[in-house]
Amino acid sequence: MENETQDTAPVENVAKATVEVAAEAPPAPAEESAPQIELSEQMPLRQVVEAILFSTDMPLSAGKLAQTVGLDSSKPVRDAVDELNRDYAAREAAYRIEERAGGYQLLTLPQYSEYIQRLMKKKEEGRLTPAALETLAIIAYKQPILRVDVEAIRGVACGEVIRSLMEHNLVKITGRAEEVGRPMLYGTTKHFLEVFGLGSLRDLPKAEQLKEPK
Repeated sequence: MENETQDTAPVENVAKATVEVAAEAPPAPAEESAPQIELSEQMPLRQVVEAILFSTDMPLSAGKLAQTVGLDSSKPVRDAVDELNRDYAAREAAYRIEERAGGYQLLTLPQYSEYIQRLMKKKEEGRLTPAALETLAIIAYKQPILRVDVEAIRGVACGEVIRSLMEHNLVKITGRAEEVGRPMLYGTTKHFLEVFGLGSLRDLPKAEQLKEPK
């Protein structure tokens, strides 16, 4: 019995010491969260939003802008855009932040387009023919639509015209019809919205608003 007591004592002492060390050890540091960007008074949100929109030629959604500056909500971004536009209007600036294709874009006002066109001198080959514009209008209003249906409305073959519109990134294949041969369906692209200054397809003019060409 005496030897047995002597053998177990060191084990008990080690266990006791381990518990005491564990009790005295500082708690493990909590896992750090991802750092968030904090906008200082020297860098207000409205100026950051303006700088981002000034540097890109593509529309950016409020959510994308909020994510870029490290915000959890897009509301401050929308408020900043409203403030910027009020400031632009107050000082009669030649540009505004407009909603295009589901996002915000910094654009010059329409009344200055003539002077910008003089500078840029748009390429003649980039313009659409009357046949292409007519085909594009049919696709825009009837999408998703089959090529045969476009041809039935126009009364002529439209394969080459549709291909041209796809090369201009104005028309795309949106799917296939559930019928024999699974023919392709066509619709407009996001670039179409940008080119024609539309926020969405809901902004297309209603039929009663359209005028006969002169």
